[in-house]
Amino acid sequence: MITAVHALIYSDDAPATRAFFRDVLELPFVSDDESQDTDGWLIFATGPSEVGVHPTAGEHGGETFTAPKHHQVSFMVEDVEAAASRLRAKGATITTGPADLGFGIGIEVAVPGTDALLIYQPKHATTHHA
Repeated sequence: MITAVHALIYSDDAPATRAFFRDVLELPFVSDDESQDTDGWLIFATGPSEVGVHPTAGEHGGETFTAPKHHQVSFMVEDVEAAASRLRAKGATITTGPADLGFGIGIEVAVPGTDALLIYQPKHATTHHA
């Protein structure tokens, strides 16, 4: 029934965010623009995807937690250290990490026009390696 996931990132500077995804993250893309204008409305391929559903309150490892209802987009990589090096070489700013987040080793990367993006090397089972 479901054939894919289409995630949305809202940006105060959509052209800058799209350029970051195109030039720094090197994500392949398509465009509805017949000219395939690389500065236009781009839709990025992200490879395999998965959706996890997390509770807004609970206990984990003896600690209680709460979180507001929200959605989050994160990118997974095989090697977070290598990814961080490539991102820095392309001029990206790593705002936090690498850090052990429990579920994986992650970095947050500043993205022009929008919130930082979590990129992590998972320690949990993934659907694309099943």
